[in-house]
Amino acid sequence: MKSITAFVGSARTKGFTCAATRQFLDNLQSLGDVHVEIVFLSDYNLGLCRGCKACFLRGEERCPLKDDRDILIDKMMTSDGIIFASPNYSFQVSAIMKTFLDRLGFVFHRPRFHGKAFTSIVVQGIHGGSKIVKYLDFVGGGLGFNVVKGSCHTALEPMAEKDRRKMEKSISIHARRFHEQLLKPAYPPPSTFQLMIFRMGRTSIRQMLGDQNRDYTYYRDHGWFDSSYYYPTKLGLLKTILGAAFDWMAARIFKVQKQAA
Repeated sequence: MKSITAFVGSARTKGFTCAATRQFLDNLQSLGDVHVEIVFLSDYNLGLCRGCKACFLRGEERCPLKDDRDILIDKMMTSDGIIFASPNYSFQVSAIMKTFLDRLGFVFHRPRFHGKAFTSIVVQGIHGGSKIVKYLDFVGGGLGFNVVKGSCHTALEPMAEKDRRKMEKSISIHARRFHEQLLKPAYPPPSTFQLMIFRMGRTSIRQMLGDQNRDYTYYRDHGWFDSSYYYPTKLGLLKTILGAAFDWMAARIFKVQKQAA
């Protein structure tokens, strides 16, 4: 059985964002043996990031905010699939969703959700939701997830029957795509862009940081300084060559910057 958790960034438990999320999960359950949970972020205590960088430099456990961040991260770690759902508020995710994403800032430095599927649901009144979907999907990739393109749904009140049918159809298709991802290998070969980000990032960390920095020790302890990618995978000849080239490029950039300083 696959475990799916949807994180909803709306405090309205009977609003369109919640309704779209519930429909998505219902469709998902009809496609296979899955266990679902909806998490309303507004039910949890999340502090506002202060930008102190303690999580980056010394580790997330040194964060001065003592809130429910780790409870939510544990839910993500024990799930096979994750959905981020948010209404369009002022042409961005809701405040509570952005607060949650800011509390995950250190994970972009040290991705840890590899092997898990991710997608997003955005509900808007008129315009701008598609850009929010792209943003959330980019976030999902940065956190390490296998990303399934999200969906945006227009929901004016009262909703016309035609618009309701359109949204239901779109959500059904979206759920099917997500379910297909759940059945695929959890650790696929990286794209060229993903490989570049990993190889150049880890080379920079190895040359610029040391044992006193959490990013460095996290990469070292996970064996990432010597691995081809975040997880064992076959790159093929072309990507093996490209990976070596990315390592060289990052080392060269660091050398030039050091000489200039």
